[in-house]
Amino acid sequence: MTTSNYQELLHNLETLGLSSIREYVPNYIDVVNREKISLTEALLELTRKELENQRKKQLNRVIERARFPKKTSLEEFDFSFQPSINKREILDLKHMKFVEDFENLIFIGSPGVGKTHLTIALGIEACNQGYRTLFITCNELLIRLRSAYEKGTLERVLKRYARYDVLIIDEIGYLPIKKQEADLFFQLLAMRYERSSTIVTTNIVLSRWGELFQSPEIAAAILDRLVHHVKVFKITGKSYRM
Repeated sequence: MTTSNYQELLHNLETLGLSSIREYVPNYIDVVNREKISLTEALLELTRKELENQRKKQLNRVIERARFPKKTSLEEFDFSFQPSINKREILDLKHMKFVEDFENLIFIGSPGVGKTHLTIALGIEACNQGYRTLFITCNELLIRLRSAYEKGTLERVLKRYARYDVLIIDEIGYLPIKKQEADLFFQLLAMRYERSSTIVTTNIVLSRWGELFQSPEIAAAILDRLVHHVKVFKITGKSYRM
């Protein structure tokens, strides 16, 4: 291959957006010549590299759209520091059977015990397996629902949040919740009930949610939708941050 042909090849690959092949070709040409690899084998190897790269990019875009505040994994979690957690039960969630069964997850514990780490890790795993996922704090969710109500777009916004296969609502109980916000929160959970999975983290035990939502009736209705199909994980260990 002449220099001009070689440069044209690299240019064509770049123009076609085949970035992985573009990076792999220079060294691979020597391998092909040395090992006398057939054209079919060479093209197969190059296209495999490109497809793998495109899959990684697509996954990164999906994870970015899920709006995780950081990236974590279950492998990074120090289960020895939190013996109150059943490690095998948590790792079993990676199979995403709870998503297929429209089951909810509730993580209860004081700040810093690893609730958010675990939910992000499960959310990223859900993205890896093709489930549409979103991470949002409870406060931000309520602000968006209240804003939609005031603008007259509540139904559209509720439907958007209801469409997610996995909706992670972080930090329920860290800020006070008004009665109107509790009503809006209930409407969202009612739309997701037995249609998708909701994961929540909270520092408030469920028996005190009547105080949190400023209405025992609304709290009971919310919990009815949330705990009908649910796995509850209560973390009683020390704070990592402390």
